Amino acid sequence: MPVINRIAEFHPEITEWRRHLHANPELLFDTHKTSAFVAQKLREFGCDEVVEGIGRTGVVGLIRGKASGSGKVIGMRADMDALPITERRTDVPHKSTNPGVMHACGHDGHTAMLLGAAKYMAETRNFDGAVAVIFQPAEEGGGGGKEMVDDGMMERFGINEVYGMHNWPGFPEGSFWTRPGPVMAAADQFDFRIVGKGAHAAKPHEGRDPIQCAVQMVSAFQTIVSRNLDPLESLVISVTKFIGGTAHNVIPGDVTISGTVRTLTDEVRELAEQRMRGVALGIAAAHDCEVEIDYRRGYPVVVNHEAETEFAASVARTVVGEDKVRTDATPVMGGEDFAYMLEARPGNFVFIGQGDTAGVHHPDYDFNDDIIPLGATYWAKLAETAMPAG
Repeated sequence: MPVINRIAEFHPEITEWRRHLHANPELLFDTHKTSAFVAQKLREFGCDEVVEGIGRTGVVGLIRGKASGSGKVIGMRADMDALPITERRTDVPHKSTNPGVMHACGHDGHTAMLLGAAKYMAETRNFDGAVAVIFQPAEEGGGGGKEMVDDGMMERFGINEVYGMHNWPGFPEGSFWTRPGPVMAAADQFDFRIVGKGAHAAKPHEGRDPIQCAVQMVSAFQTIVSRNLDPLESLVISVTKFIGGTAHNVIPGDVTISGTVRTLTDEVRELAEQRMRGVALGIAAAHDCEVEIDYRRGYPVVVNHEAETEFAASVARTVVGEDKVRTDATPVMGGEDFAYMLEARPGNFVFIGQGDTAGVHHPDYDFNDDIIPLGATYWAKLAETAMPAG
């Protein structure tokens, strides 16, 4: 594998950074120590600009190439935040020191790989243009990507294209997977409160049972997938919470059902929300109940741009070879707020294979340090190929 030799030399150092970050996880926008660590490293590397506080706690480093005639700026993004999960693996020396918080999605690895690439690019500057290395907080539900875009990041640094990367357990170690078009789903949330009338369980006729109403609602939501949607389209409706009742012999006065909706197109997203609202109102009326609907749009669909996706794949092939790069990846129904950056600028989101490890968001997960040189090399070659120094 043609890993850049200098990056291979950095591998032990980058691994130390990654494990330091793993041991000190932070949530959402509270990445103060992580952001400070990143900013300190970027300054040590000699980045031309290091700006903190973008999108609250985001950090951007600008590295200018040895030439600037192209005027092009490539953005490369890594996420920094962890998850509110208790790490189960206590036998590793870099285990989380923050109880109830862990890097269960590999953002520690993403940050470390981009830092490694930044160190190399700041040393060599073998490109004509500039690279903006973007370190983003609050990917895990906080919308940090949107915050950074809304804070004017693209305009401030003159970013023309933007690229992202995520490790993926189950994909062969060191492989790269991507696709043009939708690659990750829009992620919406809902809370439906069904209000009936409480009664003694022995006298159900004296009440209006919200549990029975809610049960039928949960079942009917799945008919939206099977009967309202083109079978060739993608839609996931998952009810994940059902809250109601306090006693065995009392029918409660209200029940709340909550969950998530995942879609790959704006049209299906709109259909799902409208049909869920209609189904809920109809079933509630049939049971002489009322329903209070709180439906919230979350991250949009991650849509890769065609030309940038082919370019990203071509760069990955120079790193790992033709046989380890796929451009026909099956879309993932998980959400990712890199979508906001791809709405603002053309670019690509690629998966790097983590190998046979515990899945993301699992308490046994740990980032595979063996793929660090591949990810860091990909970033560096992306800049050198997109903006050749001549």
